[in-house]
Amino acid sequence: MRFPAPLLPATLVKRYKRFLADVVLPSGETITVHCANPGSMIGLDAAGAQVWLSKSANPNRKLAHSWELIEVDFGVGAELVGINTSHPNALAAEAIAAGAIAELVGYAGLRREVKYGRNSRVDFLLEDPARVPCYVEIKNVHLMRQPQLAEFPDAVTKRGAKHLGELSNMVAAGARAVMLYLIQIGSARAFALARDIDPAYGKAFDAARTAGVEAIAYRCGITCHGIEIAGPVPVE
Repeated sequence: MRFPAPLLPATLVKRYKRFLADVVLPSGETITVHCANPGSMIGLDAAGAQVWLSKSANPNRKLAHSWELIEVDFGVGAELVGINTSHPNALAAEAIAAGAIAELVGYAGLRREVKYGRNSRVDFLLEDPARVPCYVEIKNVHLMRQPQLAEFPDAVTKRGAKHLGELSNMVAAGARAVMLYLIQIGSARAFALARDIDPAYGKAFDAARTAGVEAIAYRCGITCHGIEIAGPVPVE
């Protein structure tokens, strides 16, 4: 996924009300930008950090700029981290189409936002005449509290636990189900659950794995020009 236009550098002042952030542009002007991230963003909202913004081509949008990247040092040197949680589904779709996710190759079609379970919509439904359907949920990951170990979630997520239960039900019905954790941190070399942050999610994850739900994690390579899936990391 390439950004449609060059990103603009800025300095973070503060993030607030979940979806807003104030930044200072190189000109010295302070502006408010959209923060497409409902999580706690632990370690990713330090005042004074270098951030990068995209600018919408829509003249009617209330906030013209969106916060895309932040420069952080998680212990192995400064790197760019993607904070925009609206990107992972598009990234995953591109990667699946390109055959870059080994566990999800070999399907003839991909449908998005398909209704399933109890009033839920699955991110992707992979289908092929010769295979059982595969239900795929995508979770964005940008939490890192130890060098090279990515974690999820960064806040309590009842919705995430619900999705694990829905996937378990699909396996019981004879389908395949996969939870794909997409890590927007290039230095990640392993993935684990942040069980201390959301113990209920950890229990739901364990139950889903026992039920036959597969869990895979892939890290991304990130530059100011774009984001792409770089390779798998083990799920601890």
